[in-house]
Amino acid sequence: MPFCSQCGHQVDARDVFCAKCGSRQPVPTPQPQPDVLAGISPRTASILCYIPTLGWIAAVIILATQRFRNDVVVRFHAFQGLYLFAGWLFIQWALKPVFGGGHGSPQLALCKLLEAGLVGVWIFMMVKAAHQQAYVLPVIGELAQKSAAER
Repeated sequence: MPFCSQCGHQVDARDVFCAKCGSRQPVPTPQPQPDVLAGISPRTASILCYIPTLGWIAAVIILATQRFRNDVVVRFHAFQGLYLFAGWLFIQWALKPVFGGGHGSPQLALCKLLEAGLVGVWIFMMVKAAHQQAYVLPVIGELAQKSAAER
């Protein structure tokens, strides 16, 4: 509980005036929230967006934070990481149930090959992001560039 700035009487935090002496109470200023991403470099943020199957969480956080709002390269990596994850979901939720077949079927082997290729692309993009290169993947890279350029 705060106290009156003039007489020291206990007042409620929402009180504008002291109930005892009637003096105006100072308006409390909200404390600025510490930036949780203050210690993360743009390079690290870009790499985190490509962690296989979990990078989407980092990408969403990076896109939502104020720290990287004007960094087009980091936003590009975040969007491209999200689009890669969307491809992973497409394989898992659409292709596997439709073409899964039984064990050892050629369609299931194709789905496994697509999954392995996507993991390979994630690793490739982590290396490119570690070297601070904004490598544009076919189709989704162009979408990521357009998305990153929008405000």
